[in-house]
Formats: sequence, structure tokens, C-alpha cells
Amino acid sequence: MNGPLNLHQSQTSTILPPRFEALCPPPQLLPGENLDHYRALQAVIFRDVDPQSAIEWLIVIDIAELSWEIQRYRVLRHRVLTTFRQKAIETTLRRIDVVDNLPSLRSIAEFYIVRNALDWQLDPNAAAEIDARLEAHGFDQHTVSMEAYVHAREVLSLFEALLNGAQLRRTSLFKELNTLRASKVDERTGTWRSLRQPAPATHQGT
Repeated sequence: MNGPLNLHQSQTSTILPPRFEALCPPPQLLPGENLDHYRALQAVIFRDVDPQSAIEWLIVIDIAELSWEIQRYRVLRHRVLTTFRQKAIETTLRRIDVVDNLPSLRSIAEFYIVRNALDWQLDPNAAAEIDARLEAHGFDQHTVSMEAYVHAREVLSLFEALLNGAQLRRTSLFKELNTLRASKVDERTGTWRSLRQPAPATHQGT
């Protein structure tokens, strides 16, 4: 029976049997990604699926890699939205500060808008003041979030495609693994078995 695994616990190695280590290449992590978290996710999947043959290990290694990619895309998508919130702040400030200005003053107003949006990103005190000013003009955080989604829509579409593609490939690999296991005849019972399907119970006469 699989025991619980703490994802926050340091995982410097996996449960991959030594004879199959050549099947699992070193992880290709991006800067800022945590190797222990990668190993922990990998170990959870290895223990849960419990591959037995080299072919099964190849499939499950790919499943673990795709699962990490899905997590990566979700984190990066969130970072994109955070970045575009600064652009949304610029746009919202522009609606307040530029619309009533004379054309000769708009370039000056634009300079301060960009600087204020940068201060909003870097300085919590400035962010609180700007948020309060926007709310006073009827622009709450939901409005800013909506504006951020508008600015980021093309990039978000890219991440949506990446996520969907990785999830479809992972589902396909699970189906492939099920098919592989279903094609093996259980030598003890002579029945067909699929992924995680228990062996038929035997009944003894009284």
C-alpha cells in the first residue's frame, strides 16, 4: 500500500530502480525551479503508478515530466498576469490623468503615469496609495484584473494551448499504459488486468 509522501520534504533521489536509471535523463529545470520539488512530484507518480517493466517505466517517466510541465505552465501563467497588472495600472491611471490634460501636458502626464505604475510594482506604500486613488475614481481591483487579462490575452492563449497539449499527452500516456497492462494475461488467474484493477478475489469452499 502506498504511504503518504510529503511534497515539502527534501527528495534528493527517486525510487527508480538502478537497472532503469538510464531511462530517466536528468531534469531540465528552469532558473528558480526547485529540484527537491521535482523529485517529490516524480516520486509520488512513480509510487502511485508502480511501473514494472522498462516500457512501463518509460511511459511513467514521461507522465511525471508532463505533470511537472503542467505545474510550470500554471506558475508562469500566474507570473504573466502579475506582470500585466502593472500595464493595467498604467492604463487605468491614464484614464484618470490624461483625459482632461491639454495636449502639451500629456507627455509629462505620461511620464508620471509610467513612473507611478513602476512604483506600484516595487513599493508597497506607493501601491496602497495608488490603489486607494483608483478606487476613489471607481476602479477597484476587479477592474484592474480585467484590464490585465485584456492586455495578456494573447500570451494567456499561448499558455492555454501549452496546458491543453500537455494534459492531452499525459492522458494519452495513461491510456497507453492501461492498454499495455490490459494486454498482459495474468499468469495466476488467466484474466485481463488494467491499471490499478485488483486481481479477482478467490473463494474457498466451507
